[in-house]
Amino acid sequence: MLMDGKLVEGTAGAFVNINPATEEVIGEVTDASAADMRRAIDAARRAFDDTGWSTDRVLRQQCLLQLQEALEAEREELREELIAEVGCPRSLTYGPQLDAPLSDALTYPAALIDEYPWETSLGDALVSVTGVNTTRKVWREPVGVVGAIVPWNFPFEVTIQKLGQALATGNTVILKPAPNTPFNATRVGRLIAEHTDIPAGVVNVVTASDHLVGEELTLSPKVDLISFTGSTTVGMRIMEKGAATMKRLFLELGGKSATIVLEDADFALGCMMGIAPCVHAGQGCANPTRLLLPRSRYDEGIEILRGIYEGVQPGDPQDAATLCGPVISGRQRARIRGYVDRGMAEGARLVVGGSEQPDGLDKGFFVKPTLFADVDNSMAIAQEEIFGPVLSVIAYDDEDDAVRVANDSPYGLAGNVMSGSLDHALAVATRLRAGFIGINGTAGYGADTPFGGYKNSGVGRQNGTAGFDQYTEIKSIAYPAQ
Repeated sequence: MLMDGKLVEGTAGAFVNINPATEEVIGEVTDASAADMRRAIDAARRAFDDTGWSTDRVLRQQCLLQLQEALEAEREELREELIAEVGCPRSLTYGPQLDAPLSDALTYPAALIDEYPWETSLGDALVSVTGVNTTRKVWREPVGVVGAIVPWNFPFEVTIQKLGQALATGNTVILKPAPNTPFNATRVGRLIAEHTDIPAGVVNVVTASDHLVGEELTLSPKVDLISFTGSTTVGMRIMEKGAATMKRLFLELGGKSATIVLEDADFALGCMMGIAPCVHAGQGCANPTRLLLPRSRYDEGIEILRGIYEGVQPGDPQDAATLCGPVISGRQRARIRGYVDRGMAEGARLVVGGSEQPDGLDKGFFVKPTLFADVDNSMAIAQEEIFGPVLSVIAYDDEDDAVRVANDSPYGLAGNVMSGSLDHALAVATRLRAGFIGINGTAGYGADTPFGGYKNSGVGRQNGTAGFDQYTEIKSIAYPAQ
């Protein structure tokens, strides 16, 4: 682990890292205790309170660019590491798993340091309360100590987006990676220690097999903000446990996103959007796992989707042709298969897939890409986040009905609209209660684009100036006008 500027062992021993495609141990990582986490918190607190990190913008920019250079030097090692521990398809590392975030997650916030409105003038005014002609300004300052808790599905992407913005704004960080995917985080910690001028304690990387070790971040009064990406259930627990110390929160949580294929859409292209849950075996919070088709062409759409799903074979993530690799663990596989069985029990029609192990794959946590038709939006497979390669196809009567069904969800992370008219698609997008909408198969991904959700999909936004804002506090300053 990286703690207070040094690479150290945890006091709880070690735990193994499993390759989900082979079920083989790929190595061990040091295991932190709650006491280790508290020491990391103390280090981050000292670094914020007693060093110039929070005010030295030139140093922060320099350090972010040093880390960028170090990561680029080990890009290919990191790529292989992600494939092995995450089970993500190789092709995905050339996009959102590695290359896409590496292109701008650090460079964008580093550049924004020079452009951000750290100080805003409100001008001079005669303030009625005091009767004094007063100069008024607004300052943006770092929140303080940030506990950054990262999931296993896109671990490097989430880690580097959190670090980029939290560090650029002058905060110190304790990074807690998921137990399933620790190696990419310990690599980042080593690179910080060996190749950057980031002061001791500014970044601490704490690996632990026990999820409750991470809860020390939520409970500690020395931690000012929790930046969490993960399940809604855990997000709710963080809100509850953090209330005692009035934690500032960024929570990017679950989703049950819908794609609406409108009557005027390119119908074949619209149906192709149904393949999205197969990408990375459906392990993406923004994956559109509900596909809404007009009832007038529903049967036609199901047959197109049948052909698509029958052609997707889960397989070795090392193979560049693989789209659907394994899920992260045996526990997750069992959970997904339980939803498949539940969908059939609730009356949905199983078109392709099922809860059996895919043919020819005796090892690995694989799940069959599964297509359900005749789904009612009230069913569990349409309302609950499955986080697996399962698509629910729902018929709608008219456009108002489609919007109603899409919004009839406890989640509001993302959505998609397919239409032959951009104006038409945008008009429908304004009616969707979700934070991230794609039109005709596009997605506005990038370090400059705010990402987050409505309703149970979270609080706050990651990336963009909105992301910068959430890692800052606002201070209003007033003094007699000169």
